Amino acid sequence: MSVRRSKASTIALGHLLSRRQVVALLGATGAFWLMGGGLFFRRSIAGTQVPSCVGRPEQTEGPYFVDEHLNRSDIRSDPTTGQVKPGTPLALTLQIFRLGSGDCLPLAGAQVDIWHCDALGVYSDVRDAGFDTVGQTFLRGYQITDAHGEAKFVTIYPGWYAGRTVHIHVKVRTAHAAERHFEFTSQMYFEDGLTDRVHTDQPYAAKGRRNARNQDDRIFRRGGDQLMLAPTATDEGYAAAFAIGLQFP
Repeated sequence: MSVRRSKASTIALGHLLSRRQVVALLGATGAFWLMGGGLFFRRSIAGTQVPSCVGRPEQTEGPYFVDEHLNRSDIRSDPTTGQVKPGTPLALTLQIFRLGSGDCLPLAGAQVDIWHCDALGVYSDVRDAGFDTVGQTFLRGYQITDAHGEAKFVTIYPGWYAGRTVHIHVKVRTAHAAERHFEFTSQMYFEDGLTDRVHTDQPYAAKGRRNARNQDDRIFRRGGDQLMLAPTATDEGYAAAFAIGLQFP
């Protein structure tokens, strides 16, 4: 059965919220309407209007997606050797919602894959001009969203490679057994200043200064400013949450 690609959008709250805050916002009563391909609502918080469920772009899958079928939350290690990739820890929570009929509800049971390069710009399980990692599966994995629509990962802050700014790939797929199934594929980005700070530490610094910032990246320029993570510092490293709203056909 072929995969039906969705009309999809990403919810951006403008700043990092806790899960409780996100659920409270999305579950609150308010005025909902469709506009410009995205779902919007307005709710007064301390005298301000907070937008959510705003339509955002899909982006290319890129050459390095491998469907590894690795169901795991901590994606830092290579399961074949147990070796953990070094780097600044990043706890990432992806919140998947279904848009439709004037609401924005958590989507349980969706498969969420993430993958990205290591601190030195290397992807696992691919053969490239600069590396051959076939058979290794570090920094790849998927989770199934829970009743709150959440998929949680532990990874590292990505490094860089020539021509690309720092990013994480994401793919969301609903079950093939479902009456309607589709996928959403995109990328998530970081503010340049934060990346500069993180990359002064080892092992990132061993690679030297990156040659592409956000606005130098042709893929980022096609909507990347709407796909920004906003990590906050933790005792271990950083944590970020990102919400993705899927509009079923």
